[in-house]
Amino acid sequence: MKKLTLVFSLTITLFFISCADNKINKDIKMYTHTWDEIINNRNLDYFNEDNFDRNLIIHMSPENVVGIEATKDFYNNYLTGFSDVEFTMKSVFGQEGKIVKHWNFKGKHTGDFFGIPATGNQVDIDGTTLVKMKNGKIAEEQDFMDNMLFMQQLGIVSSPDNMSIINKLYEDFAKGDMPSVGAVMDANILWNEAENFPLADGNPYIGFDAIVKGVFSRIGEEWEYWNLTDLNLHEMSNNMVLATGRYQAKYKKNGKIINLQMAHLWSLKDGNIIKFQQFADTKGIADAIRK
Repeated sequence: MKKLTLVFSLTITLFFISCADNKINKDIKMYTHTWDEIINNRNLDYFNEDNFDRNLIIHMSPENVVGIEATKDFYNNYLTGFSDVEFTMKSVFGQEGKIVKHWNFKGKHTGDFFGIPATGNQVDIDGTTLVKMKNGKIAEEQDFMDNMLFMQQLGIVSSPDNMSIINKLYEDFAKGDMPSVGAVMDANILWNEAENFPLADGNPYIGFDAIVKGVFSRIGEEWEYWNLTDLNLHEMSNNMVLATGRYQAKYKKNGKIINLQMAHLWSLKDGNIIKFQQFADTKGIADAIRK
């Protein structure tokens, strides 16, 4: 009798475990399909009471998004703000009406995104979402991701490494360590000397070899020395750094010395310099090299 009771209890337990597994598997299948349709297939019609609880809550700071229509409007910003979207669920698992997903979002910022004008930047961000299901419908969600990295990829917040990269660049310039200078420049860096500057005849220089040949080598040939002084770096948005200071140099042909204001605008991406724009007192340069 005891053996029959034990077998019956075990059977009932396994039955309920099986039912619970089937339920959560059904929830996960419905959940992943719903968000695949909304994000990847841009099907906003999936925001309905078949898929979402009418009292849906998206936990946010400083204020939650509440209701199906409000959530639809919220996520529509991603569809209008980004093209070439790829939303991938790397892993999804759940238990007792709760789901956890690990996801990746890729896209190009080509439209208005919560009032942020298009930057053309590519984003590639990972995140995790905690989900609560209710009667087979999505009832609550809370996303966790590196918002600072996301803002950096959009270009709204600059990378904290930019200042140190540019500072080291000038140190390497001063030491004459050109391999280190070239190492932080993108293969297709776009370099522009100031308009009417003597070396602007090759604008735009593309690639480090072109810069060495058209700018650095010519400075070495034509000037006895060329120094940067009073250098100050200023962090800017959109991964740009502004350097201000003075040029102090001596022209070989006539011995004239210059002491002129200058500014350099550097643009960076993923730790590499992709663009340079020089601003300088071109009249002062022209006067110095005049015979």
